[in-house]
Amino acid sequence: MTLRPLARAALALAVIVGAFGLAATPAQAAPAVHYVALGDSYSSGVGAGPYQSTCLRSNRSYAALWAAANSPASFRFVACGGAVTADVLDSQLSALDASTTMVTVTIGGNDAGFVDVVLNCRLGSESACATTVDRAERFATNELPGRLDATYAAIKQRAPNAQLIVLGYPRLFEEPRYCGLLAISLTKRAIINDAADLLADVTAARAAAAGATFVDTRRQFAGHGVCGATPWINDFSALIGAYHPNVAGYRDGYLAALNTVTG
Repeated sequence: MTLRPLARAALALAVIVGAFGLAATPAQAAPAVHYVALGDSYSSGVGAGPYQSTCLRSNRSYAALWAAANSPASFRFVACGGAVTADVLDSQLSALDASTTMVTVTIGGNDAGFVDVVLNCRLGSESACATTVDRAERFATNELPGRLDATYAAIKQRAPNAQLIVLGYPRLFEEPRYCGLLAISLTKRAIINDAADLLADVTAARAAAAGATFVDTRRQFAGHGVCGATPWINDFSALIGAYHPNVAGYRDGYLAALNTVTG
């Protein structure tokens, strides 16, 4: 049986459309990203400098670096050095709305007494260090979970369409037996690192309970703490940003960790 010319033309057209129909359909544009960065000094970029405001925000922070590399449709950077969970709730949430599609936050360390821990452990005795850390650990276990729950819930309420990414804190120290004449002792370093592990575990659990994505930066920073061969954390001698990430820490530590969940 032979096909008539019109039928043959229709069949050929159907074959062409079937073979190339996907190519003929315009590609779907990637959804616009509206990014808001919340949190404390580890979010604002303390330790990397230079700083743009009294909140010590730096273009070398992980948030600013991610925005520069990915060109989101909008970027609001409201993280502030020294912030606690109450500051996020009281003064940072206004940056969020229903159009926000991505939120990052590092928070909770100051609630648990980060400054007291590093000062007492750097300047005080080993027993004073242990006492201060024990107090911080009790707070992290008993009170911080409720504060984190309230913070994550408020973020999700203000930005219901956003992916919430919670970045944790790294261990501050490597633990070789000798770390220079002016370094704090191995015992103190181990005490502080144990507290960092507890804080990370608490934060990870509360982030999971809130349906947020937790990024464990301890893996990224492994081998690069103070006393390491190539430290990504500033030592106590830093004028601003002692025991905070340096430029490499934000770029190769925090940003690299963030990229593992954002693509």
